[in-house]
Amino acid sequence: MDRAVVVVAAGSGTRLGIGTAKAFVPVAGTVMLARALEPLFTLPSPTLVVVVAPAPLVDECEQLVASVAGAAVAYTAVVPGGTDRHGSVEAGLAVLPDSVTSVLVHDAARCLTPAAQFSRVFDAVDAAIAAGGPAGFVPALPVTDTVKRVAGDVVVETVDRAALVGVQTPQGFPLAALRQAYAVAERAETDDAGVFQAAGGTVRFVPGDADAFKITTPWDLGRAESIVRSRVAAPDGVRVGLGVDVHAFDDASPCRVGLLDFPGEAGLSGHSDGDAVAHAVCDALLSAGGLGDIGGRFGTSDPAYAGAAGDVFVRGAVAALASAGLVPTSVTVQVIGNRPRIGGRRSEMQDALAAVVGAPVAVSGTTTDGLGFTGRGEGLAAIATAVVRPA
Repeated sequence: MDRAVVVVAAGSGTRLGIGTAKAFVPVAGTVMLARALEPLFTLPSPTLVVVVAPAPLVDECEQLVASVAGAAVAYTAVVPGGTDRHGSVEAGLAVLPDSVTSVLVHDAARCLTPAAQFSRVFDAVDAAIAAGGPAGFVPALPVTDTVKRVAGDVVVETVDRAALVGVQTPQGFPLAALRQAYAVAERAETDDAGVFQAAGGTVRFVPGDADAFKITTPWDLGRAESIVRSRVAAPDGVRVGLGVDVHAFDDASPCRVGLLDFPGEAGLSGHSDGDAVAHAVCDALLSAGGLGDIGGRFGTSDPAYAGAAGDVFVRGAVAALASAGLVPTSVTVQVIGNRPRIGGRRSEMQDALAAVVGAPVAVSGTTTDGLGFTGRGEGLAAIATAVVRPA
């Protein structure tokens, strides 16, 4: 076994104010730690899962881990944590066998982190090791709020947010290098990437996920419970997701809608090919799996996706679902706009989309009777609904 995840669950949760260890606080009826562990046992490759628990709760934690892991319980271990996060991570790293080459360190408080995020970090670490330039990797999201530097209660300046990201977990590293970094680290470092960098390591980032936020305050807990409740799930595990996309027309761009070319029609503006239908389908699939959205997963300005065809994003969403143990069962799309006319090519569009989704796709079109930006002929909108189920 060459992959492992250390789940840090030894925090007291003082700021949460519940009066019990944070990892054992229920989130919409399921203990936080259980929610954090569930995605790990959907990963396609065998992975050793080590949970670092509060010392008084090790026995209780072992029972919980066993119930979540089921038949995979042999791939788990529970160890008591240290006096701080630094010591807890060291305790988790210490029990990993030398066969492990890539390790992720994850905070149980980020209990809604999807399986795809673990796969993304693992793949990046493994690729760096194979290329001979081992590095650490963190999932991160762009900073969208305006950031100000202050002195007391006085705003001093606006900080350029273009070079800023918000960092999440799991954070991934070559095991030997992370162990060495922790052995020499100052305990003032706040995260694993900081420890790794302080020891001379290089850290890069991969796209994060909006659902991978950390539960620290009662507001965070309420937000997490609302997200869980909003996920539509039938008794058999079926989930439904919604995706919406809008693009303005651009006469200088070729027109591509629903994976089809429409010669002679004005195209749609966008960093990629502007295919609002494909983008809505992508978002619907990701939404159904609780895997974030197209912007968080692929970015809105990544050069790798400049001019990319819509099928790239739909295939990426299907792959993300597969990593989470889910498959699409059906998709419906409503195209809203005056042009291009899709009626004569509806069957062709449905077939093109279904070939990429791997499930039936139903397409319909409508206008807004001259109302709004679509009615004025300024752009095109698409609304998609996706149904997915456990693989």
